[in-house]
Parts: sequence; structure tokens; C-alpha cells
Amino acid sequence: MKQWYESLFENYGNKYEKECYVKGTIGECDFIEHEIKFNKNIKILDIACGTGRHSIELSKRGYNITGIDLSDSMLNKAREKANIEKIDMRLSLEKHDARNLPFHSEFDLAIMLCEGGFPLMETDEMNFEILKNARKAIKETGCKLIFTTLNGLFPLYHSVKDFLCSQKSEGNMEQGNSTFDLMTFRDYNKVKLVDDFGVEKEYKCNERYYVPSEIRWMLKNLGFTKIDIFGAKLGAFSRNDRLTTEDFEMLVIAEN
Repeated sequence: MKQWYESLFENYGNKYEKECYVKGTIGECDFIEHEIKFNKNIKILDIACGTGRHSIELSKRGYNITGIDLSDSMLNKAREKANIEKIDMRLSLEKHDARNLPFHSEFDLAIMLCEGGFPLMETDEMNFEILKNARKAIKETGCKLIFTTLNGLFPLYHSVKDFLCSQKSEGNMEQGNSTFDLMTFRDYNKVKLVDDFGVEKEYKCNERYYVPSEIRWMLKNLGFTKIDIFGAKLGAFSRNDRLTTEDFEMLVIAEN
């Protein structure tokens, strides 16, 4: 039986492009470029690339990148966009499960943005497998993992349900009946949407929120020696944004 995160994005590639949380691509790629010092010789892995928004933008800027995702619908949309941009030579789009990647010390940078798989798994062990596979995919030294994830400090002070309702946009993904469990730091909610074929669907979802100390512990156990965590502002990632209880997401930069 498929999990909610596998079924949710089936036949949703076109509608996904209209969701509010995909609007910050340019600014986020600007940040990534600064982090890698505009080095066009490096290889980048985009984990859970979705419709390829970061992969395609970085490829257009001259970077060699491999984007992976679990959804055929999202990958097909990414390939369609890549063909229009004529960037096939610098971009590879492949179907893989982030918990079981085939890469070993091949990349200089791995990115995993907009909750790209990591906090969506049904167990903490599965989430950790994603981080472990990201670590395995990059080279042993001098490389980075940059990702965003849900900030566990936020629901201690705010209603997740109210925040998600305030973010609704033309993309039409509607979230409701949100319940946050303080014992597991998981938010349980129902998502309603109309897919690209006009079919109405509803899913029971749950996502794991992490506090900074948990993130640091996991990354240190994977061999990362420098771990920085900041607030993640849509389209405006910055090392100047100290993480607070007001940030719904956190930006994590881990180096080995």
C-alpha cells in the first residue's frame, strides 16, 4: 500500500507549480550559488527535486546537477520544463527513493529543499535513512548538505493549523483537521486537492517537526563537522537569519 507522500503527488505536476511554497526558486538558488562560491566545476545532487525548479534553475546557470524524485508525475513535469529550456546536457533527472540512493561519494553538494522527503516519512528511522543516503552521496571531505525542514520550535508557540490555512494559494491544496502531538512532534492532518485531471482527492498525512538539537545530533552521527541552522525565509535564505520560534522552517547547512 502506498504511503500518503507517494500518492499525494501523483498527477499533480502542473498544480504543484502554483503552490505558494514554490515561489522562492530564484532567491534560493542565489543563496546556493553563494554557498558554493559560484564554482561551476562541482556536481550537485537535488534530492526530491519535484518538478525540477531548483535543478533546472541551477542548470540554466551552468551547473551540473542530478535531480531525483519518487514521483513519475513530478519527474515528467521536470523533463518537460528541461526540454523547453534545452539544458539536457547539464541535467540528469532520475527516479529514486531518497532512502535508498545508488550514489557513493559522487557529489560535492546535496540539496534537499521544501521538505524534500526528509520530514515526511512515517518513522524517525526512515527520516534518518534519507540523511544517511544524502551523506553517502557526497564526497568524504570538503562538501556540503543544504536542506530545509520543519522547525519544531514553531508549534510550541503557534498553531500549525492556523499557519497552514493562512498560506493557501491558487494551487488549491487545502489542509485541515490538524492535530499536533507533543509526544512525537508530528502533525497529523488531512489534505484535500484537485489533481491535474480534475479528480478530487483527500489524504491523511503526518509530518515530523524537528528541534535544532535533534538535527545536530543526527548530522554529527553521520560525520558532519560543521552544522549551522538558520531560519528559512521563502526565496530569501540567509546566514543572517537566526532561527526563532517564529520560523515555520529551518535552513540547515552541514559540512564535512
